[in-house]
Amino acid sequence: MKYRTRIYYSEEQKSQMWDRWQKGESLHSIARLFDRGHSSISRILSITGGIRPQKRTRSSLTLTLSEREDISRGIASELSIRAIAGQPGRSTSTVSREINRNGGYYHYRAAHAELGVGVYGPGFVSWLAIKD
Repeated sequence: MKYRTRIYYSEEQKSQMWDRWQKGESLHSIARLFDRGHSSISRILSITGGIRPQKRTRSSLTLTLSEREDISRGIASELSIRAIAGQPGRSTSTVSREINRNGGYYHYRAAHAELGVGVYGPGFVSWLAIKD
């Protein structure tokens, strides 16, 4: 028996699945659209109990990329944390935590910090721990 390669559905394809599911189409008819078996479609739909998940949005409290770049520029200019915090209008403690969470004063990079949003928690391995 020949097995098919694993397919990773794009957000657009998942949206199409949810639209068809909400219209009442069967798993088999949705699967035919993607040339797959119904079990690959049911896996996507059953994760949330058959209810379309809400679109993910970032909290307004989270630092934006431009604010992170301001922090990075401030570090490059050798400004104090208090002076850096005054530029985007954030609390000194917020900027300090952001810097310490993402490599410290001498290793902070805005792009790395932006990629790491939402991945902190038990068992998190920093990108600094992996460097050579």
